[in-house]
Amino acid sequence: MTRAVALGEHGRRSAPPNPWVGCVVVRDGDVVGEGFHVRPGQPHAEAVALAAAGASARGATVVVTLEPCTHHGRTSPCADALIAAGVARVVVALEDPDPRVQGTGIERLRDAGLEVEVGVGAAEAAASLASYLHHRRTGRALCLAKVASTLDGRIAAADGTSQWITGEAAREDAHDLRAECQAIVVGSGTALADHPALTVRGVEDAPVTPLRVLLDGRGRVPADGPLFDPSLGPTLVFTSERAPTDRVDAWRAAGAKVETLPAGADGSGVDLESVLSVLGGEGVLQAMFEGGAHVHGALQAAGLADRLVAYVAPTLLGTAATPAFAWHGPATLAAAARWRIERISPIGADVRLDLVRVARDGGT
Repeated sequence: MTRAVALGEHGRRSAPPNPWVGCVVVRDGDVVGEGFHVRPGQPHAEAVALAAAGASARGATVVVTLEPCTHHGRTSPCADALIAAGVARVVVALEDPDPRVQGTGIERLRDAGLEVEVGVGAAEAAASLASYLHHRRTGRALCLAKVASTLDGRIAAADGTSQWITGEAAREDAHDLRAECQAIVVGSGTALADHPALTVRGVEDAPVTPLRVLLDGRGRVPADGPLFDPSLGPTLVFTSERAPTDRVDAWRAAGAKVETLPAGADGSGVDLESVLSVLGGEGVLQAMFEGGAHVHGALQAAGLADRLVAYVAPTLLGTAATPAFAWHGPATLAAAARWRIERISPIGADVRLDLVRVARDGGT
């Protein structure tokens, strides 16, 4: 199963909105076929592995990270392919929460007389497929908050300068992180200050440019610059009824898609839960929120950030500098959100921290 999970990871950037599934076919203790799902419209992992195994698949054990599908889409059901190949046993890490599957693949295999074992390597597979599982269970994109800050949690100096707090290695690593997301999100303040392109640069195996998303409830950002250059990628603007009609018209004339949403909980910005739901409907499994401080603060206040990646530079800017999270925060320590550190990685002169939010019941 560890090998199957590793195979699936090869499709992480190209398979969405489908899951990046890996599959291994074993016969008499030997691997006779393996494969992973590359991208939508191409064969699923089971079909690739069965093709590699050929006649050796008959009577073999198939190990797969996610429940084989039973529905007809651009490819035929994998459960039917396994039955037709004559395999004897199927080991599945996770049941697929997609409403089109949800246990029907396992049921179909058992009804056909195959031995099916579920749950082997479940934790490892769930960690790999976290954004897919979140999307299928909630309908929302998984929210990844990314910040680059000083040791004292500042993202810009007192005079507003922020380029560059972290070093070149950390910025390159952040583009690798962008390549794992289907949408990159910024607020109007960041858009006005940095004029970002929100593209993936310097990543050889990057898929198509992620959806570039602007949060601008008041219509502050003009429809020019790289963010509104359609040759660089698609742009989606989330705004509210407070935005001037001429600004909305200009966004659309520039080729951007515009969605009007309710205002945020404090009456400003846009409702971020609605943003994640709309992005989920667009097939975005993981959305990376890159700022600014008020967007990150609003995500924390609403409890919507699922993952946090912080690039921390070994420097200090003091209280006059801009904080990474602009929000009032909890009244007591007991009410503070808790995060679990999954990984600490030196990146050049900086450090990358990967964290997941811990639920009140201790889960994630």
